[in-house]
Amino acid sequence: MAVSSTAAPPTPWSKSLAEPEIHETSFVHSFSNIIGDVRIGANVIVAPGTSIRADEGTPFHIGEKTNIQDGVVIHGLEQGRVVGDDGEEYSVWVGNNASLTHMALIHGPAYVGDNCFIGFRSTVFNARVGKGCIVMMHALIQDVEIPSGKYVPSGAIITSQQQADRLPDVQDQDEQFAHHVVGINQALRAGYRCAADSKCIAPIRDELAKSYTGNGVTVLELERSSEVASNSLGAETVDQVRYLLEQGYKIGTEHVDQRRFRTGSWTSCQPIEARSVNEALSALASCLADHSGEYVRLFGIDPKGKRRVLETIIQRPDGVVKVAANFKAPASTSSSSYTSYNSNGNGSSNGAGIGSISAETVDQIRQLLAGGYKIGSEHVDERRFRTGSWASCKPIDATSTNEVVAALEECLESHQGEYVRLIGIDPKAKRRVLESIIQRPNGPVAVSNGQKSYASSSSVSSTTATATTTSNRLNTEVVDQLRQLLASGYKISAEHVDQRRFRTGSWASCGQIEARSERDAIAALETYLSEYPGEYVRLIGIDPKAKRRVLETIIQRP
Repeated sequence: MAVSSTAAPPTPWSKSLAEPEIHETSFVHSFSNIIGDVRIGANVIVAPGTSIRADEGTPFHIGEKTNIQDGVVIHGLEQGRVVGDDGEEYSVWVGNNASLTHMALIHGPAYVGDNCFIGFRSTVFNARVGKGCIVMMHALIQDVEIPSGKYVPSGAIITSQQQADRLPDVQDQDEQFAHHVVGINQALRAGYRCAADSKCIAPIRDELAKSYTGNGVTVLELERSSEVASNSLGAETVDQVRYLLEQGYKIGTEHVDQRRFRTGSWTSCQPIEARSVNEALSALASCLADHSGEYVRLFGIDPKGKRRVLETIIQRPDGVVKVAANFKAPASTSSSSYTSYNSNGNGSSNGAGIGSISAETVDQIRQLLAGGYKIGSEHVDERRFRTGSWASCKPIDATSTNEVVAALEECLESHQGEYVRLIGIDPKAKRRVLESIIQRPNGPVAVSNGQKSYASSSSVSSTTATATTTSNRLNTEVVDQLRQLLASGYKISAEHVDQRRFRTGSWASCGQIEARSERDAIAALETYLSEYPGEYVRLIGIDPKAKRRVLETIIQRP
């Protein structure tokens, strides 16, 4: 394998002519450039188009199992050093199991700790990013120290220590996402090394050419059965199974009928003792066939920690497989579309809710709980609705999304034909942070981007709004949320993302809305809906004092 790596050039500040040290187990693509005193540990993958240049600031350390993706640039200033985990000084230190994703810039003096994720086009300069941090896309981190285990949302600009200290903590699903990226790149590293080695690739080619295997099953039959299983399960499920097996996890499945689904009374399918992806897929397909018309979910088991690492529903009662790729999702509060929403797995991130609770409401519940807020519910009949005489439903003391959903559904069932709304409560400030109507007298609210909505700002008076069915208009629930945010003194902004980037949570800001009235805010949001047709658009509520998000809700889908 020809690797483009050269010694550092002689300069006024250094004539060491130091050369890169690359561990024999690592893969460095020939279209990358590595210059100077760069120390690359074991099992690292360096993708095409990267530039790791220790000719000014030096040395660089790249830890084990780190992946450096296409277009990444690592460089350093001649002045300034950071202390690595070994106690020595470096211009750039990147720890173990880190992910430096496409087009990221790490400019020394800089420290990136173990298990960190640096998102697309993000920049780290003259800064320390602690262990286990998740930095999303297009972020800037400069002149600060990010504490370990913090989450930096897309587009964030962190240039003061006060901003860094106020960042939210990384959630479990974020850690799973970062761990998944490392696992995928380790598989790529092994694959690239094998492809470049004739001794490794030749047996694989021979195996594909053979029509017979030791157990009497042809390769074509294996491929056909794998293809059938893959088609019935979906590409995401196949990826999840492969990932779980590669990480040494065991695989299990459970099923439940529609009646017991609400109570979370899942029953195990036949145990899966699979050693290969094909065997696991066959076992999963068998479980699906045995329990057609029921919910079926896949989960991974960490045999060491004796805990579940993944739960995702792979079949619903209509027989349709709807996979929630919940080990991909970086996103605590920044990506409500990634993760299953409760410990029992009774949910998905593909836009489907539970029973009469919509996916958007489930997203709100998840975000409120993640923010440490309490949840309540209220109801009112049509006559009292005009006077605002709401009455509380049964108190909700639940701490999991599943329990809250069950309590809300009980309230909905008890007060059919009435208005029911979800309440978010800040227990410290003892005030409401959200009021959202989730049921109207004619049934549950189904949030969409084009039905039963308010008219544009040109036809909205200061006190009333007229319903319309134009697709670029906000519906009543969104207007309610907007009104509540403004009344609470929160700022408003919006983000958009196309379908391809939706799965990775690569949201782009539409821009902050400097609205002084409800009508101005509605007009701004409707402008964004018009500007980004065919994309996801979400409303963001921001607490200007705490500098954190209090609401994220999708208001338009493709």
